[in-house]
Amino acid sequence: MKKSKDFIALITFALLLFIPAGLLGQGTRADYERANQLRLKVEKLVFNMGAQPNWIGETSSFWYKANTRKGKKFILIDAEKRKRSPAFDHQRLAAALSTAAEKKYSASDLPFDEFKFTDDRQAIEFLIDKTKWECELKDYKCKKTEETDSTQQNRRTWGRSRHDSTWDISPDKKRIAVVKDFNIYIGTTETKAEFQLTEDGEEDHFYSSPIWSPDSKKLIAYRVKKGEERQVHYIESSPSDQVQPKHSTRTYPKPGDVLTTYNPVIFEVASKKKIKVKTEHFPTPFINSRLRWREDSRFFTFEYNQRGHQVYRVIEVNASTGEARILIDEQSETFFDYYHKKYRFDVTEGKEIIWMSERDGWNHLYLYDGKTGRVKNQITKGKWVVREVKRVDGENRRIFFGASGIKPDQDPYFINYYSINFNGTGLKELTEGPGNHSADLSPDKKYFVDTYSRVDKPPVSVLRRTSDGKLLMELEHGDIKNLLATGWKMPESFCAKGRDGETDIWGIICRPQNLDKSRKYPIIEYIYAGPHNSYVPKTFRAFRSMQALAELGFILVQIDGTGTNNRSKAFHDVCWKNLKDAGFPDRIPWIKTAAERYPYMDITRVGIYGHSAGGQNSTGAVLLYPKFYKVAVSSCGCHDNRMDKVWWNELWMGYPLGPEYAESSNVTHASKLEGKLFLIVGEMDTNVDPSSTMQVVNALIKAKKDFDLLVVPGAGHSIGGAYGRRRRMDYFVKHLLGVEPPDWNKFPNVSS
Repeated sequence: MKKSKDFIALITFALLLFIPAGLLGQGTRADYERANQLRLKVEKLVFNMGAQPNWIGETSSFWYKANTRKGKKFILIDAEKRKRSPAFDHQRLAAALSTAAEKKYSASDLPFDEFKFTDDRQAIEFLIDKTKWECELKDYKCKKTEETDSTQQNRRTWGRSRHDSTWDISPDKKRIAVVKDFNIYIGTTETKAEFQLTEDGEEDHFYSSPIWSPDSKKLIAYRVKKGEERQVHYIESSPSDQVQPKHSTRTYPKPGDVLTTYNPVIFEVASKKKIKVKTEHFPTPFINSRLRWREDSRFFTFEYNQRGHQVYRVIEVNASTGEARILIDEQSETFFDYYHKKYRFDVTEGKEIIWMSERDGWNHLYLYDGKTGRVKNQITKGKWVVREVKRVDGENRRIFFGASGIKPDQDPYFINYYSINFNGTGLKELTEGPGNHSADLSPDKKYFVDTYSRVDKPPVSVLRRTSDGKLLMELEHGDIKNLLATGWKMPESFCAKGRDGETDIWGIICRPQNLDKSRKYPIIEYIYAGPHNSYVPKTFRAFRSMQALAELGFILVQIDGTGTNNRSKAFHDVCWKNLKDAGFPDRIPWIKTAAERYPYMDITRVGIYGHSAGGQNSTGAVLLYPKFYKVAVSSCGCHDNRMDKVWWNELWMGYPLGPEYAESSNVTHASKLEGKLFLIVGEMDTNVDPSSTMQVVNALIKAKKDFDLLVVPGAGHSIGGAYGRRRRMDYFVKHLLGVEPPDWNKFPNVSS
């Protein structure tokens, strides 16, 4: 019966996709329904989408979840023995859990996606909703163990180090250093007696992050001088717990603000002697990194990021004298990308240092003499980029890393993995297969799971040996037969020349599933041109949000223009003090080239949308290139780089603030609006100051321009959920298709 229902559903979906666009129309309610249901439908038609390893302790064994044609399975792999088996008896576990929970569970659809082996693999723990369960694998008995909070999420701190540690226990376990009342106190772990080590700490100039030396005799800490505490104010108009609005503030440093600074100090604890560290090599710190002691307790190091991000140094300090010297001095005429392209590994306690740099125009690794601060040799070299370092093997003097662009016949963003000797010899490819690779190393670093795919190729996961890349086991091959049977159209990877007529610009094209090549389709670009990364998808997914929008009768494109990351330094530097560029002089010829190849792409009707930095970009498109981009939807845009977070904007736009900030501001160019612009902002956005959007609104009003605005009560850095997404769809349907969207007040329950 179930197979019959699945077959009927499959045929129905296939017929829906094959119905000619002329019969369905464009922008109709049926199109909306198809678009909004697309994700649920296509994700049920793909199986075995890769093997994400969960390594067990420090062993060479791991488990992974496989979504097979027969349901969800948990697979156990012993890499050492090349053995594959079920992680447990799914039938017995389902029966035991059904009995204990008094609820029916199926062996092919167990109510968890993650678990943990316990009791030397004799039991497993997992969560069902917010309840922790434990099941013995010997007799398959299950029981609840505790209630827990499964909603906790790790929050990323955007590029900023935090020095909020307030205590440290000495390596000999005899003493503790603690910060209280802005000063450092030393206590004993046995008697609880303490004494005050510093007395000059105060609220605006205090001590932080004490760290004991390995010999437990010295202490280093940061002396912190507070800067300007700029406050962003919020009015929550419609709080859930009261009728009246709520006011709140958030500390939010912006470009040009006086920042908090961190300078290291040294203490000889027994004598309470304070040793001043010479600061001539780090005069204007943005934020210094964590202090690191050498094992001999004679020296410590830290990394100095000079405000403006054009000077980045590794500093070594003599702990007896406070003398500081520069080990590595990285300087750039534009910027040093410390957010995405900084890597340091100290070999044998800093006798050598492996360092990442773009000094030759490409992102590569260098070997430094840690004593002299001189470059011993460049490790990697060529017109390609190192993307990440997975492992440094100091004993065998070999590095395991990911790189892009080595293979001239492949997309230059595809990552493959290699190993190389410290001296730059013996480069060896460790992965194979056309596509974008990811590598997940075992704890002992002997093995890794290699998963690769493309936007038009489902994932393949295999087990390889780290030393030579030898294929040991095939794990999973993505199965998309049912999906292809519906007539589903894969995104197309597309390459065209950029503004100079020579540089390859890469992107993708998404088409509606019922594409009718005899018709003309408006083009919509999804843009995010933040210089901290590249964004065009390189791996397979059955569903992308772009595809849902395409179902309404559009061709969707996404492009990485110059100014984005992961190509050459020159490619990246286009963004320098020039965020308004956003790669548009590359994007426009790319879209025109695509339209020449595919005549059903209507170059006279081009829209664009983006969020956050993409919100800035999409608004800039209709202001600066109104003859090409006719319609834009922009959500939570950082429209003026003086209004946004300090680190991100000063990194690309420079410090001190110059006229380039105003020149890149959408406020400055608001009077140039010719097309249609829809601005969306969450009133409680803590990532980008909501006033950034409202200042564009103010400028548009002053210029007597017509535009559309949606302020979402209570929303943060988002488009406003399903409602905001539907409004974005409506805007393009109305202004690019020229069709009036359905009257949702009459049909409010459309799925989304």
